[in-house]
Amino acid sequence: MFKEYDVIVVGAGHAGCEAAAAAANMGSKVLLITMNMQTIAQMSCNPAMGGIAKGQIVREIDALGGYSGIVSDKSMIQFRMLNKSKGPGMWSPRTQNDKMLFAQTWREMLEQTPNIDFWQDMVKGLIVSRGTISGVITGMGQEIKAKSVVLTNGTFLNGVIHIGEKQFGGGRMGESKATGLTEQLVELGFESDRLKTGTPPRIDGRSLDYSKMEIQEPDTEIVGFSYLPVEKIKPEQQKHCWIAYTSQEVHDILKTGFDQSPMFQGRIQGSGPRYCPSIEDKINRFAERDRHQLFVEPEGFNTVEIYVNGFSTSLPEEVQYNALTKIPGFENCKFFRPGYAIEYDYFPPTQLNYNLETKLVKNLFFAGQINGTTGYEEAACQGLMAGINAHNNAHGKDPFALKRDEAYIGVLIDDLINKGTDEPYRMFTSRAEYRTLLRQDNADLRLTQKGYELGLASEERYQLMKDKESSVAEIKKVLMETSVEPDTINSFLEQKQSAPLTEKSKAYKLLLRPNIEIEELVAAVPHLKARIGSVDRTNLQQAEIQAKYDVYIQKERELAQKMNNLDDLVIPDSFSYQQLTALSAEARQKLEKIKPKTLGQAGRISGVNPSDIQILMVFMGR
Repeated sequence: MFKEYDVIVVGAGHAGCEAAAAAANMGSKVLLITMNMQTIAQMSCNPAMGGIAKGQIVREIDALGGYSGIVSDKSMIQFRMLNKSKGPGMWSPRTQNDKMLFAQTWREMLEQTPNIDFWQDMVKGLIVSRGTISGVITGMGQEIKAKSVVLTNGTFLNGVIHIGEKQFGGGRMGESKATGLTEQLVELGFESDRLKTGTPPRIDGRSLDYSKMEIQEPDTEIVGFSYLPVEKIKPEQQKHCWIAYTSQEVHDILKTGFDQSPMFQGRIQGSGPRYCPSIEDKINRFAERDRHQLFVEPEGFNTVEIYVNGFSTSLPEEVQYNALTKIPGFENCKFFRPGYAIEYDYFPPTQLNYNLETKLVKNLFFAGQINGTTGYEEAACQGLMAGINAHNNAHGKDPFALKRDEAYIGVLIDDLINKGTDEPYRMFTSRAEYRTLLRQDNADLRLTQKGYELGLASEERYQLMKDKESSVAEIKKVLMETSVEPDTINSFLEQKQSAPLTEKSKAYKLLLRPNIEIEELVAAVPHLKARIGSVDRTNLQQAEIQAKYDVYIQKERELAQKMNNLDDLVIPDSFSYQQLTALSAEARQKLEKIKPKTLGQAGRISGVNPSDIQILMVFMGR
């Protein structure tokens, strides 16, 4: 019944979908195996894509030729560009999505991708001989051969769901766990461990009083993720989100369930996500706070289901309910389902090469939560890279990897394989030492050429990138060539509370002033308006960012050279990190525990960010 495939992808979550699409679009014959065809690309937790650093990852996936950006744009119900008050290196796109439309769009795109076959079954074993994988064995006993295999098992490997004192097997609420693979991989010599994640209760939106909450407005300008011209909703069609707050009364009620908490009573062994803790973990760790912020988010256009972001919990359902009813607006709330925690197997990612192939078994790749990450975006980008490299292996091509100064994807994979992780890994802008280079606005300029050369990014995508590149270069050239007379510009400068000109100046130099924006400058100078006034707004903004931040980009490149010399700088054994309050709390904790010998080693510890290393460097007088 089955031919031999180039690539088999096990699991159809965000990592598995990207892996299958990438390998198929590069020309491999792909089989995507999932335990349930109805839950392909399921948004198991938050119905949203992007956010701080995660939005940059989605744009990078899109720039390379992946699908996540297109799917997110087609299924969005709200768009916001986060961190607009900061520099462009921090701007992060985020969409709230219709989770049913998101999954439907993913499945439709996969079904319309030539070279992808589907099979619904559980993979219970791998066919391995002499250190090389040659296929999989399914729960129904089918042996299916392939040149490469990508495992993207998510939270399903020996998954256990916890609600209070209740616990039962499952990879997601209402779905079975996957068994057999962990045990075989351990027999082959792999190291495995357990991690935990959680999800909040889902609420009937008809039972909420939104007048008691703060409204969270969407952006009026919808930028989106994809660099392709994807049709999006109109700004006025966007749905609102709301903000609510817990209180000391809510916390006191939650505390009554602590003696039944699987986390506090030791029934959960795996580490949970540090930066997305459960509500009981928050009130335990941050006892001095009398309230926590909650984001009340709709799950789609045509459903009343509400996601309570920030209220992840595994406490008994009656405790969850009683506490929620004390939150303003939630007094009469009705549950669709309670929150729960899930514990699952993962394989520390130090067992992988840069191309996400395992060191122990040739042609076997891991991607997503099996590597200890958390988040749709982190999973999707690993799936994309694993799919690319599974195809390359199957066809005798060189591995493909991204460096830390090329993409957030490169930062993530470098962190995973060099630092490992003993808690669910989440991407932040602070993890990237070159974040001025790795902006959300230039992912296409950084990566589309690479995707095109791989055979993944389309001709249309490549041509759009080249057009943008030449347009930005022309804009900068015009700015450098155009001289502006004082009598032409001084009234505009006065309006902007900027110093007037006493002699003519190049437009490029005026643009470098912090309160001068390119669109306003073009409108104020007739020569500029005539030459570049009709240029696409995105390209104008790109030219402005490149001009204004040029000096910072150069400094970042110099820092990269200095960072390479850090292994020569020795840290005394007696050094106390607790005295450095400028370090993040996580950095102080990890540095005290590991006691690195050099600044270079310190920089490779998970949770110690480049900014922490700079603080150490200054304190030690270099």
